[in-house]
Amino acid sequence: MANSRYEYVRQFESDDRLLPSTWLVVRIDGQGFTKFTTKHGFEKPNDIRALHLMNHAAMTVVEHMSDIVIAYGQSDEYSFVFSKDSQAFDRRASKLSTLLVSQFTSAYVFHWHEHFPATALLFPPAFDSRVVMYPSDRIMRDYLCWRQADCHINNMYNTCFWMLVQRGGMSVKEAERRLSGTLSRDKNELLFSEYGINYNAIEDIFKKGSVIIRDRELVDVVDKAGMTSKRSRGVVRTLHCDIIKDAFWISHPEILRGKLTGAERKKERVRQREIELSAEASAAAATSNDLKRL
Repeated sequence: MANSRYEYVRQFESDDRLLPSTWLVVRIDGQGFTKFTTKHGFEKPNDIRALHLMNHAAMTVVEHMSDIVIAYGQSDEYSFVFSKDSQAFDRRASKLSTLLVSQFTSAYVFHWHEHFPATALLFPPAFDSRVVMYPSDRIMRDYLCWRQADCHINNMYNTCFWMLVQRGGMSVKEAERRLSGTLSRDKNELLFSEYGINYNAIEDIFKKGSVIIRDRELVDVVDKAGMTSKRSRGVVRTLHCDIIKDAFWISHPEILRGKLTGAERKKERVRQREIELSAEASAAAATSNDLKRL
């Protein structure tokens, strides 16, 4: 930026850099989505097209921002978790918040017709965003547990509510009164006894939401001589699983691990190469067995 006598106005900008060594979570929420979903004919209680669109937009964000280690979404919200050692945009809250929400929104609009090919976008959707700092691994995990527990509670209520309205012929007020004060076991009984629905059999994407992680996969690579070998590459995956129990975190230690040192990166490359060689040996053995059977 060129120096000029007007540059003094920069003194009025506030420093909004976030605390170091803390988990940063950017959560985006749909604004006015009750109206938006009604006008665009979303299915109730869940519209699988809308959830896939949310996941598509979220994956676009994760693929763009390498410091995001995990993201979790349900309904019209998504949470993006940055590693504790992230220095993205100097950890400036305004930069992180505005970039993520604008990229998410633009991706949502851009991919709309892939998921709603027969529905015109009548007016632009809007999302808000906020950034929250969490000082420890446990508190960050508890945040994600809170969002997944909220997904289950809301989905169970909404499933019962819309069954009462759509199949039970109740008005909105009548359905609300019927469900007032009920517990989870009451809602489970209502769904099963009155509508033959086993809540546990409902798709996990509705009950547990969506989890986006970074993973690795083996792919075949053909060299110039026509020889095929196995190579490991990074991928972004969407899961629908339990993130409250420890099993998920034990299976994905890289989420909490943070950035690797030079020695750790070298060790990881050796480990990935061992996996590649093992896969190549298994493929060669399978080919050999096939030839013997001919």
